[in-house]
Amino acid sequence: MSVNLGRVGVWTSAFDGQPATRVREAAAELDELGYGAIWFAEAYGREAFTQAGLLLNATERLVVATGIANVFLRDPFAMASGERALAEAFPGRFLLGLGGHRTADQPPGVLPHHGRPVPTVRAYLDAMDRAPLRSPAPAEPSRRVLAALGPRMLELAAERTWGAHPYFVPVEHTAKARETLGADALLAVEQTVILERPDRARELARGFVDGYLGAHHQVANLRRLGFGDDDLVEGGSDRLLEALFAWGDVESVARRVREHLDAGADHVCVQVLGEEPPMRQWRELAPALLEL
Repeated sequence: MSVNLGRVGVWTSAFDGQPATRVREAAAELDELGYGAIWFAEAYGREAFTQAGLLLNATERLVVATGIANVFLRDPFAMASGERALAEAFPGRFLLGLGGHRTADQPPGVLPHHGRPVPTVRAYLDAMDRAPLRSPAPAEPSRRVLAALGPRMLELAAERTWGAHPYFVPVEHTAKARETLGADALLAVEQTVILERPDRARELARGFVDGYLGAHHQVANLRRLGFGDDDLVEGGSDRLLEALFAWGDVESVARRVREHLDAGADHVCVQVLGEEPPMRQWRELAPALLEL
């Protein structure tokens, strides 16, 4: 049984602030609504494989994907062990997204935070593949994707994994990523959405964007796409916000998701800003998005 993400899923970091009972209830409802996948972050909350197991046990059909499991916080043997255990226990329902960077306020990890990203990730994948695992193997090889933005990391994703999971990107990046990946690799894109009127949406977007404008790899990617100093100011320019966020009504969000699909994405996972978890918005979006 191969992993089937469907065309639309959800991406969330909201579960980390919720008790397990609430997470199970929300995940089960997302499964019933028909979303193809739940993607979740690993930062300051639950450890990635623990969270994935919680979500997988609470659902019956959808794929649970790490977006992403942080390579700087887990050695390759532990990563490979967790991947194999969940892929064997939940055939076709677990997808390991790999990547990560470390910020100053995160604890020391198992990898030094220096050196070039592509050789670092390549060596990490090599070490995962060499891990001497003795637990039962999944019926089919497990799937991996890389958090890839630049052309060299996208090329590595196509070479060594199932594909790429770009985050915080406009539609223009999706088209470029598809060209770099080629026709066969998976392209699963995150899209942040705000179901609010434009003035309120811009306010929420400006508060959200600042955390990413302090990340070197995100800024470098935006500069490659033609955004300059006037765009990368505190809170972001209007031009930057309109490129990165889909806001307004359900139809506006569906239109942006369709643009990513038309540009070459195989799967779009929507991250809703607002309530935590945003169950009301997920319910509201489901009928339109799942028709795409």
